[in-house]
Amino acid sequence: MNAKDLRIVFMGTPEFAVPSLRALVDGGYNVVAVVTTPDKPAGRGQKIHESDVKVAARELGLPILQPEKLRDPEFVETMQALKPDLGIVIAFRMLPEVIWAMPHLGTFNLHASLLPQYRGAAPINWAIINGESETGVTTFLLNHEIDKGAIVGQIRVPIGEEDTIGSMYDRLMEIGTGLVIDTVERIAAGNIDPVEQMHIDESTLRPAPKIFKEDCCIDWSRSGREIVNFVRGLSPYPAAWTPMSGEGVQPLTAKIFSAKHIPCDGSECGCGTINSDGKSYIRVRCADGWVEIGELQIAGKKRMAVKELLLGFRDIARYTAR
Repeated sequence: MNAKDLRIVFMGTPEFAVPSLRALVDGGYNVVAVVTTPDKPAGRGQKIHESDVKVAARELGLPILQPEKLRDPEFVETMQALKPDLGIVIAFRMLPEVIWAMPHLGTFNLHASLLPQYRGAAPINWAIINGESETGVTTFLLNHEIDKGAIVGQIRVPIGEEDTIGSMYDRLMEIGTGLVIDTVERIAAGNIDPVEQMHIDESTLRPAPKIFKEDCCIDWSRSGREIVNFVRGLSPYPAAWTPMSGEGVQPLTAKIFSAKHIPCDGSECGCGTINSDGKSYIRVRCADGWVEIGELQIAGKKRMAVKELLLGFRDIARYTAR
């Protein structure tokens, strides 16, 4: 079967899914509809926010579906009327079987990890936080369990020492686009040999659960390497942060976007102690040395390099990171 004759339904929400959608349309593939999340209020002004996928789909002139509930009979009937041959899911909601099993060639998902490792909502973040030297992208066929379907394709990607969630997100987004197109072509040609994720010792797998604000607080009692990886895995968003307080100063919080570890022996001061020359550096004591901060953002101020912050922030040494 010619891949460009397939009736494809594309399902996704964030920016990560957009390059794949554009590549399908630009490549002449027949995307008959795009399914994305309903518009919702967001931000301080509670303005109505449209998903990145919806914005792209509208620019591409594609039909857009935004069901509140994926089991809604009206939505199911609309999907059936589309007569899809293939479904593609990238960063979307968990689909009910009535939807993912509808296309006669099945539905596949693009996941930003080397499955079966890092199943979950934040695979890129956790790979960096855990100090992995590589990650990747995987396409797999949907089944009843989250991220456990048979693997169709996979590409391995190294993680550099300076990589952050920001840089890896962009790289995997582009590499994943190529894997999506390749997977469509192989499915159309009947040239796939899916590898089941079965008989795996679950205790050997690292999960990738969703990350909340409270999960991003830095524990200064950990090693410097662990803290630096933690910062990298959350930079620029949602960003690692730390509360800071001290006698005679206003408590505050700071987001930290870059840092490096300076190993040293001894325990002349407790973890969280802040050291600075007031001009060029801010260092925070950790379990095995110091973590020198590169960029940060004090609550209520803009993101800036440490040298820029210290021009107008003279009390830093009076604080302790908690």
